[in-house]
Amino acid sequence: MTETSNDMLLVGLAVLGLLFLASIGGEVLRARLAADETHPTVETYLTRVQSWWFMAGCAVFALLTGPWAIVLLFAFCSFAALREFLTLTTKTKADHWALVAAFYVILPGQYALVWFNQTGLATTLIPVYAFLFLPILSALRGAGKAFLERISETQWALMICVFCASHVPLLIGLEIEGYGERSLLLIAWLVLIVQLGDLMEYFAGRRIGKRKIASEISPKTLEGIACGTLFAMAAGALLSWITPFNPLQAAIMAAPVFLVGVGGNLVLASIKTDRGIRNWGHLIPGQGGFVDQLDSVFFAAPLFYHMTRFFWTT
Repeated sequence: MTETSNDMLLVGLAVLGLLFLASIGGEVLRARLAADETHPTVETYLTRVQSWWFMAGCAVFALLTGPWAIVLLFAFCSFAALREFLTLTTKTKADHWALVAAFYVILPGQYALVWFNQTGLATTLIPVYAFLFLPILSALRGAGKAFLERISETQWALMICVFCASHVPLLIGLEIEGYGERSLLLIAWLVLIVQLGDLMEYFAGRRIGKRKIASEISPKTLEGIACGTLFAMAAGALLSWITPFNPLQAAIMAAPVFLVGVGGNLVLASIKTDRGIRNWGHLIPGQGGFVDQLDSVFFAAPLFYHMTRFFWTT
């Protein structure tokens, strides 16, 4: 095994160990309740941890398998997330060509560009060319009612579910001096920082949180986000050995990455509130669909990619 594979295996075992400790901690909290008592926070926490066992297993397997598995995994996640997103949007027959192009041309095209590390095209295909040409396809079929609303929904679904998500495997192609082929480890760092910070934000926000930041759409609190940010920074520093960053740099990088992820969660929570739904899908029992699980990662990935590219690539 290569040094990168060894490090990846060590990270995978550490993640599984953390999940084991999280499961034990949740069961201890449940055991402290009365026999006929349930606590919503504890039950939701345990459901999340159970879901993460499956997701972590898939992610670790893909990381150990290699770059092609990562690209395929996120292409599948993008397809599933795009389907969830567009299911909740307004569409007419005039949008059929645009939808076909989104699913079967733009999405695979984006990940093909990622695989061949065509950074320039990968960062312009959707925000430039898809934004320009998809409205033309709908217009050719007849604009119809609410044209601007319909095409904007398709465009932003592609931006969030495909463009943003594709920046995770795009990290593989970064050429960082002295880092070699270890760029796969950047994906592990990004996902761990965002998810661990989210877990702490959720738990602390419901335990000590007082001041909600957007009470109409989310239970997130200022105290929870502060705890989540500090925890993400600490985790980033502790995991700096798998990155080209030193511990201080990793902690500094973790803060904006986590906070942008929180912002992404709020944006998608606003859309759910507008649509009158609780979850984007029902793939994961008690936790919704792909968009519910990966919203923070989707928003954090482009920022992390561009920060790393700007400051560390040659």
